Amino acid sequence: MTIVWMLLGLLVMLALRVPVAIALLVPCLIYVTADPSATYEVAAQQTLSGLNSFPLLAVPLFIMLGNIANVSGISDRLFNAATALIGHVRGSLGYVNVATSFGFAWMSGAAISDAAALGRVQVPAMVKRGYSQQFSVGITGASSLIAPILPPSIPAIIYAVTAGLSVGALFMAGIIPALLIVLALCIMVWVMTRKRDDLRLQRVRGKQRWMPMLGALPGLGAGVVVLGGILGGIFTPTEAAGIGVVYMFLLAAAYQRMNGANLKYVLRTTLETSGSVLIIVAAASLFGWVLAREQAPQRAAELILGITTNPIVFLLLLNILLLIVGAIIEPTAAILILVPVLAPVATQYGLDPLHVGAIVIFNLMIGLLTPPVGLVLFVLSSVTDIPVSKVIKGVMPFFIPMVLVLLLITFFPFFTTWLPGLLGP
Repeated sequence: MTIVWMLLGLLVMLALRVPVAIALLVPCLIYVTADPSATYEVAAQQTLSGLNSFPLLAVPLFIMLGNIANVSGISDRLFNAATALIGHVRGSLGYVNVATSFGFAWMSGAAISDAAALGRVQVPAMVKRGYSQQFSVGITGASSLIAPILPPSIPAIIYAVTAGLSVGALFMAGIIPALLIVLALCIMVWVMTRKRDDLRLQRVRGKQRWMPMLGALPGLGAGVVVLGGILGGIFTPTEAAGIGVVYMFLLAAAYQRMNGANLKYVLRTTLETSGSVLIIVAAASLFGWVLAREQAPQRAAELILGITTNPIVFLLLLNILLLIVGAIIEPTAAILILVPVLAPVATQYGLDPLHVGAIVIFNLMIGLLTPPVGLVLFVLSSVTDIPVSKVIKGVMPFFIPMVLVLLLITFFPFFTTWLPGLLGP
């Protein structure tokens, strides 16, 4: 009953729009006060220990990397390069949108950064060329989900630290699902624009085609440095994040975009975002300690195993639960609350931890496009001045390819486990 009351208290406070960190802390403090065997000293130690993690240091560094990429003009260069390459294809700016998001994802690691940086460039350009507002914001929102799936995924770092997995291995587990999203979105663009022959740009040749592509290469170098260093065993993901920040800072300086105002913006937004994330991590560490103390994982395992012993049925139930949770709780908080309970249960079914991690992350990222929380929806509305209601309508058709990809990675573990297995520990 203690667990039930704590969870009810958490849900009530979240429904009342209490900040997530406070909603996590209050039930824990009541628990510590009511239980004579629990002390405030131990609770404080558990809260701080959640932040005492070297892999977790990568989170603020990758946030800074994405913020520097935002102000450096790389999104514009990627958009121009993709337009020069495939602009002559029917529905070209839809494919350009996906391609630009894929390129930017190697630097941002977060869907919100992707939507903010690319939405202001791509949506006006698409509307100007004859694409509807709803299609433009819909494909932009859907393609922004590539960033938190592809390395350097910030949700993957949070999940790996929480579940005790290798950050590098979970990075690798997200590459094929990200490519599947790219493929599914391109198919969707073809379906939705196949009868619009007017949605083409004039083919460019020679210097006008290759110069934008050459201009985008230095920006893509950040992804090569980060991922290449991790795969080559040269440095850890945390060290890769630091090196990526230095590389991107030098690149922004070379582009003459790192002035005083932009530097202030980068530092302020990095501190704000990192602070909010890490406060939630600290509060969730205490919440997880209380759940472990009350044997919540064991009891959850007994409950679910009492419902079904079939791993396929468990995965279906897991997807349904996560899609609901993702629609009402911010992904970082959802990972920190659910993973300590669900990861041990998944182990009881003999499921690969990397496979489960990819499923959890993808489900919760879909929540970023789902009302009422759907942070990407509000970011796109803010940067494009398009009403949220129209953004939601534009995103709705793209749930079809997203759910199809989710089903593929759910029932075919190969897509998430092959690459980590190939590259080895």
